[in-house]
Parts: sequence; C-alpha cells; structure tokens
Amino acid sequence: MAAPRPVSLLLFGLALVTLCRGGCVEVDAETEAVVGNSFKIRCISCKKRSETEAEAFTEWFFKEEGTTDLVKILRYDYYERLNIYDPRFEDLVVWNGTKNIADLQDVSIFILNVTFEHKGEYICSVNRTLHFANEFSYNIMVNKTIHLDVVEKANRDMASIVSEIMMYVLIVVLTIWLVAEMIYCYKKIAAATEAAAQENASEYLAITSESKENCTGVQVAE
Repeated sequence: MAAPRPVSLLLFGLALVTLCRGGCVEVDAETEAVVGNSFKIRCISCKKRSETEAEAFTEWFFKEEGTTDLVKILRYDYYERLNIYDPRFEDLVVWNGTKNIADLQDVSIFILNVTFEHKGEYICSVNRTLHFANEFSYNIMVNKTIHLDVVEKANRDMASIVSEIMMYVLIVVLTIWLVAEMIYCYKKIAAATEAAAQENASEYLAITSESKENCTGVQVAE
C-alpha cells in the first residue's frame, strides 16, 4: 500500500479546518464603568449542542439603582436588528454581539457614553429556539444578571497591581543579573589579557636570552 502523499494530507487537513466551527466560551461581564467613557456589557449564552440548528433573539432589561422598576431597554434579533425602547439609552447603545447569523450566542452591548443613570442591574434575556429533525422545535430561555457600578475614576484591581509589582521586580532582577554578567565578563577578559601579556613577556625574554647566547657564541668563535 502506497504511503499518503504530503499534498493529500495537506488538503485533508484544510478540509477538516474548514468544517470546524469556532467554540463558544461564556465569560463573566465586567461590573465597573467610568462615567464619560464607553463600556461593553458582556453577555454570552452558548448553545450546548453546536450541531443543532437554532435561532435566537435577546431582550435587555434595566433597573436603575434606587428604583424598583425593571424596564425593557432594547431588543435585538437577526431580522429586525437593534431596537431601543428606553430614552436613557437612545443613541448610546451599539450592538456588540453575534452578527450575520440568526443563532445569537454573544449578545453583548456597548454603551458609548456612560452616565450615572446607567448604574444599576441589567438582565440579559436570551430566547433560543432549537430546530430538530421532523420539524420538531424546542424553546429555551436564559437570563443573566449583571450589576453595573459607575464611578468617576477607574479603580485598579488587585491583579493589575500585582502584575505591575512583578514587572518591576523582574526588571530589577534582570538589571542585577546583567550587571553581574558584565562584571564577570570584564574580569574574564582582564584575566585573559593579563595572561596574554605575561606570555608575550616570557616569549620576549626567551628570545632576548637566546639572542645574547648566540652573540656570545659568535664572539668566542672569533
């Protein structure tokens, strides 16, 4: 049996890559926005079985801090796109989720200019319909709650502080190591230079002594 050719293996690998679909990972949303800045409210609802055909739409609800009213602020689906229902978010919200397909998994939104009115509780509701064989459909609804805090100035989290400290420690350690290496190399070069100088001096003395002996021999012969 002939061995498979490299070209055939390459084409087979490309075919597998083409058939593969990107995975979906549910990541927690950040919960602190800075007033006057833009902010992404992340909401991801992954489909459990990627091979199943589905379509979904999302509705977002908002309860401002200090109030009890839960208000629907927007709806997004593949066909009608983004619809804003709350004037507090009019011309401020941009869709930042799944595009160009009806099966929405990333339903994140982007607030262009955060104000203190945007502080509160958000509910991201994903309504997904799964389509199976024999025209059977199954509906699933997933709700995710995000508590958003709005501050005047960004607070640094512990991870960034630790990362910065580790960076400075690494710089100091590398600087000390570099200085030690330079000192070691300098001493090694100096020792090699001194040894070479001593060797040259010894050779010079040997040549001088030999020349004197030759001269003495010539004088005796005369």
